[in-house]
Amino acid sequence: MVLFTLSYIKAQDKTDKIPKQPNVLFILVDDLGMKDLSCTGSKYYETPNVDRIAKEGTVFTQGYACSAVCSPSRASIMTGQFTARHGITDWIGAKSGEDWRTEKRSDKILPANYKHNLSKKDMVLPEVMKANGYKTFFAGKWHLGDKGSYPEDHGFEINKGGWEVGSPKGGYFSPWENPSLPNLKKGENLSMRLAKETSAFMEQQKDMPFFAFLSFYAVHGPIQTSEEKWKKYRDKAEKNGIANTGYSMEKDLPIREVQDNPVYGGLVEDMDDAVGEVLNTLKRLNLDENTIVIFTSDNGGVASGDAFSTSNLPFRGGKGYQWEGGIREPYFVKIPWLKNSVKNMDYPVTGADFFPTLLDFANIPLVPKQHQDGESLKPLFEGNTLKDRALYWHYPHYGNQGGQPNSIIRDKNMKLIHYWEDGHDELYDLSKDPYEKNDLASNNTKESLILNAKLMGWLESVNANLPVQDKEFNQELAYKKHKNNEEVIMPKLEKERLNFLKKDYKPNEDWWKSKITKD
Repeated sequence: MVLFTLSYIKAQDKTDKIPKQPNVLFILVDDLGMKDLSCTGSKYYETPNVDRIAKEGTVFTQGYACSAVCSPSRASIMTGQFTARHGITDWIGAKSGEDWRTEKRSDKILPANYKHNLSKKDMVLPEVMKANGYKTFFAGKWHLGDKGSYPEDHGFEINKGGWEVGSPKGGYFSPWENPSLPNLKKGENLSMRLAKETSAFMEQQKDMPFFAFLSFYAVHGPIQTSEEKWKKYRDKAEKNGIANTGYSMEKDLPIREVQDNPVYGGLVEDMDDAVGEVLNTLKRLNLDENTIVIFTSDNGGVASGDAFSTSNLPFRGGKGYQWEGGIREPYFVKIPWLKNSVKNMDYPVTGADFFPTLLDFANIPLVPKQHQDGESLKPLFEGNTLKDRALYWHYPHYGNQGGQPNSIIRDKNMKLIHYWEDGHDELYDLSKDPYEKNDLASNNTKESLILNAKLMGWLESVNANLPVQDKEFNQELAYKKHKNNEEVIMPKLEKERLNFLKKDYKPNEDWWKSKITKD
């Protein structure tokens, strides 16, 4: 058995007051990369409020989202299951099967079909919390189904802003378009509004146990911020030294290699300001000592596709990709009554683990038939160890960001990626090569075969949907598409990158409505 390191300040010291029903504040950010926080190594973005959670809580250095794109990852948090088991394997709305040809992508395979709603058969996390005396609240991005499968249909008693749309329709400044979040003040920031709605809920429920899920639309594209924050990060990029080039080519798409986008920098700080709002509310209400706070992201930062916003280096890839940059995330858990306990853990954990962990800390009986792929992490907080286990990912789709259809197994420190286009595997030893620079598959055939067999056996056991070869695939069209990405799209992105950094940059007259007159 591999023993993962636990870093202690001193022996665990429990406070005298351990709440029987602690409150829970779960903060989920959209598309935030592992390196998008100052506490995880960014020299560009500034996130003092999120850093507080990391400093006061426990940092899981090998924390993973269950998918490299949003809907599957979010469904895993709610169900405690890996994506192949619950069946939502792509972002809801993506085309699959023969419909994929309408995207005119010229790809080798047709992506697998997938479920488009969170199943009513699952007893999801908020339903279990509600059934055990918790008041449940949701604010922000849902993207787990359309009408009939909204937050209020899955255990959340209050829903502020959650519906089928996965991006901030209408932008990050009011007036936006959201049937669950009425506009109140022109120019109001969406992230702060969601935080204030969450704060208001916590204040109303301060005398009763609550489960508040703050699910930001940030930092998903379209990326927007105020002129003041853009200027702050433009000037910072100039002070740091603006690189001559910001992109290189991945297999199919350009990928960003520098963090110097001042619009994205401002958007990250807008999110951090909103995190500060809810943390300050907990302290003001004297709830900070009996409230579990979780902070994580649903997938890696967008380095390719979408808004090409950030870089995840030294981790490889980003949102939509099969490498660590697509799935390794900030993963912070603050249990306030465990003083000076474990501060850093490198035991590999996933979004599926939140479900049983929260039940365990809330003294609610576990429901192992539901959260089949999650494991309670409570023993780790108490200074104990957990057995090794295999972790699985299943993304039989093409992302908008350049990732290829794949399935993954991580067993101890070995990670095998199986590619569905041609059936080849990549193998990495993450203990020695966390940035996936050295593919061991060709030199370690036995290990690859063992892991491949284990992966295929697991996929079969959960009846995973698989992609099929596209008989209409046109190699010539695929080549032309690739050359266009390299010769036309990449120079265009470099030009756009430098445009964001011009002193006279101005997206429009009112800076995405942030400067319009407020009521």
